[in-house]
Amino acid sequence: MKIIFTFQPKEQFVSDLINSFPEAEFHFYKKIKEAEAELPNAEVIVTMGEDLTNGHIETCEKCKWIMVTSAGLEKMPFQAIRKRGILVTNAKGIHKIPMGEFTIGLMLQHAKQLREVINQEREGIWSRRLPTSELHQSSLLILGAGAIGGEIARLAKSFQMKVSGVNSTGSGREHFDHMHTLETFTNELQHADYIVSVLPSTAKTKHLLKLSHFQQMKDSAVFINIGRGDLVEESVLLEVSVQKLIDHMYLDVFEHEPLPQGHPFWEDEGITVTPHLSSITKKYMPRALGIFKKNLTTYSNKSRNFINVIDTERGY
Repeated sequence: MKIIFTFQPKEQFVSDLINSFPEAEFHFYKKIKEAEAELPNAEVIVTMGEDLTNGHIETCEKCKWIMVTSAGLEKMPFQAIRKRGILVTNAKGIHKIPMGEFTIGLMLQHAKQLREVINQEREGIWSRRLPTSELHQSSLLILGAGAIGGEIARLAKSFQMKVSGVNSTGSGREHFDHMHTLETFTNELQHADYIVSVLPSTAKTKHLLKLSHFQQMKDSAVFINIGRGDLVEESVLLEVSVQKLIDHMYLDVFEHEPLPQGHPFWEDEGITVTPHLSSITKKYMPRALGIFKKNLTTYSNKSRNFINVIDTERGY
């Protein structure tokens, strides 16, 4: 069984995989370009999810399974994958802890005015007049009530926040007080103090939020996007800031990454930019490869109880 990695894990992970599966033939490449000659011989491909193309898949005559070591799948060539009947799994679920902590951290930073506290400290200013607030009993709307959204809700409940969520069916979930669908959530915007998006990129979510949605929000509201950058057009976000429709926006994801130098987001006082790092910690790769190892055991045993099987029609 030949397994091709289109990225190079650290040596400790490479050694662990080789020792754990001595019957497998592993090949590790730093870039997809280096792996192209070997792809036609691969039975299993392990990718970060952003490098495979339809052309690559068309050459993968022996491929039976693709493991994506991230949750994002919007760049996967699903049409070619469906044509070949290739199984796809991903690392869904490993992001909930770091992204949950990241979100709560941003909300606490905002409520306690920590950026301004740091600025005052740098300038040697002693002032206790900062307009700080509390998360306690404030309202949180989470767009995307899956594993990550559920973890954010669980943590928010420790502050006794009022939590509403959005999922595809509107069915209830633990830690959420109310649930809505993509078609019914707009009425909740006027009540939310914090709006957090963890939505994936799909045909239904692309440019989902319009200027009219922000116009319905409180002028004290905070918008946090840690899902996908194409949820809102850049021009809309800039207009929201120009009109000061809400208090602040924290953006960790963008339509085009990396965000280039000179982009207006960098200088906009109403926007805080973070470089798509909400899910990144030292535990990311061990968790992702842990799922791969479980699925590789399943695959080797010719079983079918895989973790995180992707519906290639829906793309998630």
